[in-house]
Amino acid sequence: MNDGTMNHRTRDTSGPAARRDRTDSVTRAFVAHRNLLFTVAYEMLGSAADAEDVLQETWLRWADVDPGIVRDQRAYLVRITTRQALSQLRTLGRRKESYVGPWLPEPLLTAPDVAEDVELADSVSMAMLLVLETLGPTERAVFVLREVFDLGYDQIAEAVGKSPAAVRQIACRARTHVAARRPRGVASAAETRRTVEAFRWAVETGDLQRLLDVLAPDVVLLTDGGGVVRAAPAPVVGAGRVAQVLGGIAAVMSLHPIQVNGDPALIVRLGGEIDTVMAMRVDDGLVTGLYAVRNPEKLSRLERVTPLRR
Repeated sequence: MNDGTMNHRTRDTSGPAARRDRTDSVTRAFVAHRNLLFTVAYEMLGSAADAEDVLQETWLRWADVDPGIVRDQRAYLVRITTRQALSQLRTLGRRKESYVGPWLPEPLLTAPDVAEDVELADSVSMAMLLVLETLGPTERAVFVLREVFDLGYDQIAEAVGKSPAAVRQIACRARTHVAARRPRGVASAAETRRTVEAFRWAVETGDLQRLLDVLAPDVVLLTDGGGVVRAAPAPVVGAGRVAQVLGGIAAVMSLHPIQVNGDPALIVRLGGEIDTVMAMRVDDGLVTGLYAVRNPEKLSRLERVTPLRR
């Protein structure tokens, strides 16, 4: 299989100065693409912690390559990251099988530039990451690399160990699968902000009717406590039931706006510490999905912005 180099791997033996130059070149290339590689791994895994593990493995493999003989460093690094993420997906899949209650992606505090890139924001939204969870590992990798990062079929084929023809078929199946499950109509940023603010006001004031007005009849609430903190053990379905759950905790909730995974969201702090992050899926001005992450292990990255890139 073509490894993307112009020749075989070589090690420099010209002396300390040349080795330092090579090390500097390797480091610069990795740093230049690091945010992109993290985004690839995160979209495939839905976990920032696992994405960081993938980047560590990517670095170890990249450090053994002479960057001077790599034709396309971006594609080469993405290929290494994809292979490591696919391996990690199998481990993560086994972990999810024993996970207590609903599993949700790890939320990330994101900068305004992510929201401004509509395609990137859509691809890392909690709603889309949950859609990607319904794909098999190879399908997920192919979809992410093709639809989000616009890699060529030949490059994707090398990353996933398939022929270009097979990758085209996988990409077609994955697109059809995702299209049938993605949000019915991607809401504008302004519409989403208005809906999130209306939801926040209704919850904080305890106005049941206003809350019902902003919830879709078939809204689904997923609460991820990971077996560590209290959470609903199964999805809560329907506007009436969701409103009842939210009404029961409204008295102790103080909701604050935050930008999570490129979308407006809400955060709850208790005693100065982050207790819950609530992301939403908005369709046609109504909340159709509520994703409440309470597992403390998934809230550690919300004190600082995580840069995401395509």
